[in-house]
Amino acid sequence: MNRLFDISFSTAILVLCGPLFLIIGVILFVFHGKPIFFRQPRLGINHKIFFIFKFRTMSDKRGEDGELLPDEKRLTSIGKFLRSTSLDELPGFWNVLRGEMSIVGPRPLPPHYLSRYSEHQLKRHAVKPGVTGWAQVNGRNSITWDERFDFDVWYVENKSFLLDLKILLMTISYVLARKHINADDGSAMSEFMGSEKGEKK
Repeated sequence: MNRLFDISFSTAILVLCGPLFLIIGVILFVFHGKPIFFRQPRLGINHKIFFIFKFRTMSDKRGEDGELLPDEKRLTSIGKFLRSTSLDELPGFWNVLRGEMSIVGPRPLPPHYLSRYSEHQLKRHAVKPGVTGWAQVNGRNSITWDERFDFDVWYVENKSFLLDLKILLMTISYVLARKHINADDGSAMSEFMGSEKGEKK
């Protein structure tokens, strides 16, 4: 998507969903307390680090050793609902408005993954990361990391406005049908440790 479309679409979403933001924020504050938003560093275009925003879906529960419990044990019932409906992603449109993300593009992943990418996989950072992407409408967390990155690179190599529009329309239909929607990228899949294909940078 071009920048003008990103600004127009994200502004419309943020304005139209303003009451929803308020309702979700109040519910999270009452049942989870502060903070309402989850903020985490991610890799953007050309490996530039930025902070992505989402609604918080996990508690800060810790074990007897003081360490945070595994993600699946900290995911709350409210958090599960927000993820299953993709409502936790709404604050990401603020990242789009700021120019750190686009509506469509490869999903942004943690900075420590950078050294684990192959040369082929590094191409996914030639464009801005997106709220949704080609991999998300082709299996999302039900596919392997290598498959996911292949979809990302294919998108980069075939990027066009019509392709972005197709992905956006597919995303809307999938969200409404709750298809391919489960947990967040970071917890639904095992951590990416390097390409299974053995290709190195």
